[in-house]
Amino acid sequence: MKYALSILSFLLLGLLSCSTHKEWYKGNLHTHSYWSDGDDYPEMIMDWYKTQGYDFAVLSDHNTLQEGEKWKLIPKSPMHEQAYENYLNKYGKEWVESKTDSAGRLHVRLKTLEEYRSLFEEKEKFLIIPSEEVTAKFEQKPLHMNVTNIQEYIEPATGNSVSEVLQRNLDLVKQQREATGHPMFLHINHPNFVWAITPEDMMSLNGERFFEVYNGHPDVHNYGDSLRPSMEALWDRVQVSYLQAGKPLLYGLAVDDAHHYHVFGGKQSNPGRGWVEVWSKSLSPKDLIEAMEAGEFYSSTGVLIHQVKFNGKSLRITVKPEEGVTYTIRFFGTKKSNPEQAGILLSEIQGTEGSYTLEEDDLYVRAKVTSSKSKENPYRPGDMEEAWIQPVMKR
Repeated sequence: MKYALSILSFLLLGLLSCSTHKEWYKGNLHTHSYWSDGDDYPEMIMDWYKTQGYDFAVLSDHNTLQEGEKWKLIPKSPMHEQAYENYLNKYGKEWVESKTDSAGRLHVRLKTLEEYRSLFEEKEKFLIIPSEEVTAKFEQKPLHMNVTNIQEYIEPATGNSVSEVLQRNLDLVKQQREATGHPMFLHINHPNFVWAITPEDMMSLNGERFFEVYNGHPDVHNYGDSLRPSMEALWDRVQVSYLQAGKPLLYGLAVDDAHHYHVFGGKQSNPGRGWVEVWSKSLSPKDLIEAMEAGEFYSSTGVLIHQVKFNGKSLRITVKPEEGVTYTIRFFGTKKSNPEQAGILLSEIQGTEGSYTLEEDDLYVRAKVTSSKSKENPYRPGDMEEAWIQPVMKR
C-alpha cells in the first residue's frame, strides 16, 4: 500500500509539473496583407514569420476578416509583378488562382484564413490567431483598434468623441467575448498616429488593458514631440489615472504594423521591428490571452529576457545575454505622494540582472532594458534593441 501511495504521489507530482510548465512564445499582434493595405499575399507573410522564428502571428487587416471571395488587382509595377512570380513559384499553379481582365490587368484570388492556415500551423510550433483592425474615426482622427482572437466581424462603432468611439468598440469586443465564450481582447493602436488619441482620451475608458507602446510603422510618432507625449510617457500618465480609479493595470505591446514586405528601409513599415514574448502554458489562444491578461509577457525590439519574477514585493529581471552586448535595466514608476510626476526613474542597473523592491509610496513599477546593440532596420535611426517589462503593483 505504501509503495502504491508513493507511485500515486509521484504521478500526481508529474501531472502538476506538466500543468504548471510554461515557456516563452514569440508573436506579432499587428500586421497587414493584400486583404487591406499590405503589399503581399497572406501565405507569403505567414511563411516569413514562421521561418523567422515566430511562434504565433496575426493578419489584422482593416475592417475585414479573411473570409469569402476577394480578388486583388495586382498593380502594374515591377515590384508587385515580381511578388506575384515569387508567389506562383512557391505555391504553384494548382494553388494560385488568377485571371486577366479585358484591359489585360492581373487579378489574384486571395486565400482565406481557413484555406491557408493548415500550410503553417503545427501544434506547439506555430499558430495563426484571427484578428481584425477595427478602423474607426472621430472627425478626421483615425481610431484604430486590433482585436486578437476575434470570432466574428465587428463593424466599427461611431460616437461623439474619441473616447466614446473607443469605449463603444471596447464594449462590442466584450459582448462578442461573452456571447461566443472565446477569449479575446482589444488593444489601442498607435495613439500618436496623426496625433489622434491623447492620454485624456484613454483615461476615461473602462475595460482597456493593452495599447501599443511601440509600433514599427515610421509615421506613428512613438517618441512624441515637443508638445505631445511619447508612448512611454502616455503609458505612465494613463497608468496613474487607472490605478487611482481602481482600474486594472495597463500593459504595453510592441508590434510591427507591417505593410511592406519587398522593400526594407526607414520609410517602409516592415516586419520584424517589434513583438511580444508571452510566458504561457501552451501555444493556444486561450493560454496566450490568459497569460497576457495576467501581465506575463514582455515586449521587445530585440532584447531577450530569460526570466521575470515578481513575488508581490520585488520585481527581478534576468536578461538572456548576447556576446559582446551590454545592458542597462531601468525601473520606472510613480509615487503615490506625487502622482503628477508619472513615470520617474526609480533605479538604474548596468548588467544582465536587476531587481527593484517596491516601497510603500510606490504606486507601481515597470522596467525597460536597453542594449548596446543597434536595432537592425530600426523605426528611427540610432535606435538600440530594447525590451519593456510589464508593470506590477505591491501585493
